Amino acid sequence: MKKIVLLFLAVIAVFSLFQINDAFSQSKPVLYFCERYDEDKGEIGQSSTFTTGFLTVMVKGDYPLGLKAVTIQFDKYNVSTETFAFYKKFNYTVTPDMKYIFFAGNDLSFDEPGVYRVYLLDENGKTVTAGVVIIKS
Repeated sequence: MKKIVLLFLAVIAVFSLFQINDAFSQSKPVLYFCERYDEDKGEIGQSSTFTTGFLTVMVKGDYPLGLKAVTIQFDKYNVSTETFAFYKKFNYTVTPDMKYIFFAGNDLSFDEPGVYRVYLLDENGKTVTAGVVIIKS
């Protein structure tokens, strides 16, 4: 009986190891934010909370994204309706071999405090990845 219990526990342990490895896989690129991107230093001021103004949106994947025309879209959370609503969007051209992209410029500004959901959309408007940022005054 002891051998059966030990065998059963060993089988459970082996299957648990396989499930743990699967939990760490990243199937989609990650979208996150920083104050700015420097060619030499990389991301400067990475966070999920900022004050109003301009930000840089970063997208990083483990593989080339295969994209050409993309859109960065901001949706702002409305406290009274408890839903996100379209705020603004920006169109960009990228190359299909890119797996690490930063989106910056005079357009990417968060003018009002709030909670924003930010999307990277492909040329068909399909979500590639998304992230959330909090903007304070």
